[in-house]
Amino acid sequence: MSIDRMFTWSFQQIQRTNTLFKRYLYNQLDWNARLNIIVGMRGVGKTTMMLQHAREHLPFDNSVIYISIDDIYFTTNSLIDFAEEFNKRGGKYLLIDEVQKYEGWSREVKMIYDNFPEIQIIVSGSSAIEILKGEGDLSRRAIINRLQGLSFREFIELKYQQPFPVWTLSEILKNPVEKAFLIANKIKPIKLFEEYIQAGYYPFAVEDERNFQQRMMQIINTIIESDIPAVNSIDYNAVLKMKKLLGIIAESVPFKPNITKLANQLSLSRETFLKYLQLLAKADIISLMYSSVKGVSALNKPEKIYLNNPNIAYLLADSNANTGNIRETFFMNQLQHIHNVEYPVKGDFLVDETYTFEVGGKNKTTQQIAGIENAYVVADNIEIPVGNKIPLWMFGFLY
Repeated sequence: MSIDRMFTWSFQQIQRTNTLFKRYLYNQLDWNARLNIIVGMRGVGKTTMMLQHAREHLPFDNSVIYISIDDIYFTTNSLIDFAEEFNKRGGKYLLIDEVQKYEGWSREVKMIYDNFPEIQIIVSGSSAIEILKGEGDLSRRAIINRLQGLSFREFIELKYQQPFPVWTLSEILKNPVEKAFLIANKIKPIKLFEEYIQAGYYPFAVEDERNFQQRMMQIINTIIESDIPAVNSIDYNAVLKMKKLLGIIAESVPFKPNITKLANQLSLSRETFLKYLQLLAKADIISLMYSSVKGVSALNKPEKIYLNNPNIAYLLADSNANTGNIRETFFMNQLQHIHNVEYPVKGDFLVDETYTFEVGGKNKTTQQIAGIENAYVVADNIEIPVGNKIPLWMFGFLY
């Protein structure tokens, strides 16, 4: 397969990319950096973002190429040899997709960076665990950018073409009533929020809702069966144990794990069990919350386990998805990548060691957080805030 054929394919991919909707990270990313690495779960829109940048800001000529490591070319040719040929042809912008599938990718990307200073490199990898595992060599050279799934705000813009501004957490807490009315005057937030938590975290769910669950299950299986074993040298038996662990988590999240009991249930040592939890968390399948009370045991034992986002919760729990679990999962998901979220002595969440949140239904009272400074109730199924009670959906506008 010739490089000429890869140029043709690259032009086609760039040209057919829709640039109407852009993810939150698009305008935050420093596209002028020599080496950008974009990580995130499969299906959150990393490829689209790279191609949008190429279409809108890079020359439409042979100085730019978008390649996927899936390409059959890389079964018999190395990445560094490709870059050398690209450089000879006047290449300036090299966009590499699915880089985690290339063994030794971080060493060769480092070589491209060092040997061809005129080439700007943008790399994406679907499996954060693999990217970050190979990050060592590149830590001083690369800017690592993590892409989340859609926020509730982004979902509304993508599906209903209704854009709204991003709010910071302090802005929401300072003036929630005014902000809630701003949204509620234009859309029905509770109705759209129901859609979002079931099938709105991944852009492909909005584009193809009918096949969403099937594709989601394929993604989760690929991560557990292929991505994790490729990097962590675990065998098929370990894959089966990890799937069983995910099944146990899905039935009971969010829950306070009894590590010893669960490890015994899976015939695993405590150390191996905790390792599996970390692997699933790094792969964006689950989220781990640790205690705000610092201590030796708090370093490795999570206080609470969640599925990563409500869409996964609905997928794995099916009709048994617990409303309370879904609420907490959403709150954790939307805050954890921007803020430090811990398990408090009282309440459900302690954010940035300052704000305490109790999450519940519309009739939830402040009883459990009484007497705590900077404490709020986050309530589902309410449109407008009342006192210290803030609608859950508003926390979907943080990015």
